[in-house]
Amino acid sequence: MNSVQTRSAERALSGGTWLIVCGAMLYSILTVTPLMADHTADEWQWTAPILPLVVDAAVVIVVKLDDVLARLGGHGGKWPIILRWMTGLMTLALNTADSALKKDLVGVAVHSVAPLLLIVTAETSLAYRRAIARALAAVEAEQKAERQQREQTARERAERARTEAREEREHAATLAREQREHEASLAREAAEREERRRREDRESRERAEAAERESRERRERELEQREQQRLSREQQAQKQAEDERREQAEAAEREHRERQERAERERAALLNRGPAQSKLPEDLARRIAAAAFEAGLSVRTAAELCGWSVGWVSARYAEHRDPSTSGADLAIASN
Repeated sequence: MNSVQTRSAERALSGGTWLIVCGAMLYSILTVTPLMADHTADEWQWTAPILPLVVDAAVVIVVKLDDVLARLGGHGGKWPIILRWMTGLMTLALNTADSALKKDLVGVAVHSVAPLLLIVTAETSLAYRRAIARALAAVEAEQKAERQQREQTARERAERARTEAREEREHAATLAREQREHEASLAREAAEREERRRREDRESRERAEAAERESRERRERELEQREQQRLSREQQAQKQAEDERREQAEAAEREHRERQERAERERAALLNRGPAQSKLPEDLARRIAAAAFEAGLSVRTAAELCGWSVGWVSARYAEHRDPSTSGADLAIASN
């Protein structure tokens, strides 16, 4: 039986109990009221329903409180039992009193049905409620145990899941760490290779620069040597040229001096011939006139030496003084 069926049975018991209680109360009020009216003063006959109503109210209190205590699983002690039985017996006595006074056994039996049913129903419903409360407690305990078991299982699954997740995270972290270390190692190796390559490139550049510097220095030395050789050759050539020019100048000067000396000797020879006895050849006369002009002799003296006229000798002197007039003077002389 599950909790739904138990609570349905409890509701049916509660409904039936209250139906019996209400019916017994109504029957008791209708039965006891005439009895109380017969045994009450005329002016107080309106109070006749109060006593059965009070007794039945006590019955309602007992039934309700028993219901609450049964639900809570408690026990009220002996006084609820005394009240329950006392109200039941009072209801039985009041309902059967009129028939008993009239010695009507059938009436006693008939009027005792409702009180006895009320008493037995109250006790039975209390027993049922306690049994139902125990059943509900057992069901709740079972459900609680199942819940606890499910919660324990869920906690264990959650713990396993957390453990697995933690292991997965640790594994993932380990893999990530190994991956990072591997990548870092690869990066270091790449950096070392790159550094080695740069160092080799730098060394190669340094060697190339050193070789280029040596080659440049060698070329510069060669160029300097060639330049020195060229300068030396130029100096030698210049010195040789100067020597040649000096030699040429000396030779030219020697030749000029020789020419002058020869010219002096020729001039002296020409001038020392003495006066000509006749007109000398023109070529010879020209040489004599030129020698006389260079010696600073007068035109007349030159004319005597060459045998030509003074005008012709003057024309020759004019030619030596201004060579541009030689052609005109020659024409005049010829005339």
